Amino acid sequence: MADRPSVLFVCVHNAGRSQMAAAWLTHLAGDRVEVRSAGSSPGEQVNPAAVAAMAEVGVDISAEAPKALTADAVRAADVCVTMGCGDACPVFPGKRYLDWSLDDPAGRGVEAVRPIRDEIKALVEDLIAEIAPRGTT
Repeated sequence: MADRPSVLFVCVHNAGRSQMAAAWLTHLAGDRVEVRSAGSSPGEQVNPAAVAAMAEVGVDISAEAPKALTADAVRAADVCVTMGCGDACPVFPGKRYLDWSLDDPAGRGVEAVRPIRDEIKALVEDLIAEIAPRGTT
């Protein structure tokens, strides 16, 4: 893995889970990790309930927009974290893949998104401890 590991978060619409995960990783790891997110079938906008849930904890994702998953994005990542996108994520030999089984926040209110947000934070904290612990880079 490079001095500054690269993580790609992928979900179907890149409107909820992957956006929250990317924001948490950026917020918690800062410049120790390169962060990207994408969707296998990107939505029109980031889920407003995800935006509101993240704002509650001081993380602003209101300016983010869903992005399309590309083979180049996967190729550039040291770790590819999928969240319910099934076989849509291209697989390259030598890449590390993690699959996080998370509820889809689509169509849910902020009350239902909070536990998903908090679960993602815990998973991201574990990932940071593994790939970019403090005192590295």
